[in-house]
Amino acid sequence: MAVTGPRRVTLLGSTGSVGRSTVALLDAAAPGEFLVEALVAGRDAAGLAEQALRLRPALAVLAEEAALPELRARLAGSGIACAAGRAAVLEAAARPADWTMAAIVGAAGLGPVLAALGHGGTLALANKEALVCAGDLVLEAARRHGATLLPVDSEHNAIFQVLEAADPAAIERIILTASGGPFREASREQMARATPEQAVRHPVWSMGAKISIDSATMMNKGLELIEAARLFPVPEARLGVLVHPQSAVHGLVQYRDGSLLAQMGTPDMRTPIAHALAWPRRMAVELPRLDLAALGRLDFAEPDLARFPALRLAREALRAGSGAPTILNAANEVAVGLFLERRLGFLDIAAVVEESLTALGAPVVPDLDAVLALDAAARQDALARAARRAA
Repeated sequence: MAVTGPRRVTLLGSTGSVGRSTVALLDAAAPGEFLVEALVAGRDAAGLAEQALRLRPALAVLAEEAALPELRARLAGSGIACAAGRAAVLEAAARPADWTMAAIVGAAGLGPVLAALGHGGTLALANKEALVCAGDLVLEAARRHGATLLPVDSEHNAIFQVLEAADPAAIERIILTASGGPFREASREQMARATPEQAVRHPVWSMGAKISIDSATMMNKGLELIEAARLFPVPEARLGVLVHPQSAVHGLVQYRDGSLLAQMGTPDMRTPIAHALAWPRRMAVELPRLDLAALGRLDFAEPDLARFPALRLAREALRAGSGAPTILNAANEVAVGLFLERRLGFLDIAAVVEESLTALGAPVVPDLDAVLALDAAARQDALARAARRAA
């Protein structure tokens, strides 16, 4: 959609890691280039208020209603409207905007994504779970409302940049890269004793706790595999994953003439966010440039599915289709949360997910209500299975 004048933007998940990087880019942009319509956060009233006073949105919203009094107090006299609760989040997402960042982590971001697609415009998608849980619904909503979906995950954004999508037959293979996380060289015995502090200590990227744990189990790459199948015109069999510890190559596309195109850069989320924010142009970003001479080497290896079964489970869920990816995501969110609370072992995360997938199968999910019902059922199932393991 052509935009004349300042681009009006909304940030869903503004106080998370992706949201903060987006705010930094908006801060550094030329005056008048962007106008902020709405900022939406979870429960961080202080963080949201600080962002709102810098960016001057029309509306600031918290998902957690109990935090609203603090937000109102911090924004008193600013003229910025405040609200809280699920309905307020959906209303903020639905407000007309030229560009919306969808960065609410987990299945909680699905409703806001669908609401944002309702006004068309461009949706920068950092919430991979929306496409995992309800890919058909999201893609259909984008088509129906004439919205543009831009991937923000570094791997999918990389592929988007080097993909000749106009000729799908020319694409031989799409390859996602993975750092391997903190346990890339650890034994199963070492991983069995892993603590949350060890698991969130990512060797390259700075991310939130949930995504860091997903990286440690490689479930993050599994969810990205499912997302790639929704976004790009290739079947599952032609989607691959390579472990690349330097995290300099973010995605590759192999073409039928033998060409292998890669997008490279420093491991910093500001790069893919800036690409999506300025697309179809490019914007200047002040960050360290990738120095290949200093890097010296690039290593690649096939992932070890025996040590990281989450990647296998994601591929199986993708093949099963229907509601299987919804179950995968819901069970994983529960298991990761319990691990962070020290109520479940690290290796038990994938085990619980596999048990829930086996028990619940792949029921058909024709609409949002069905997706949400299956999500709830999978969470209950995973909780029960985790409790039995902890007993």
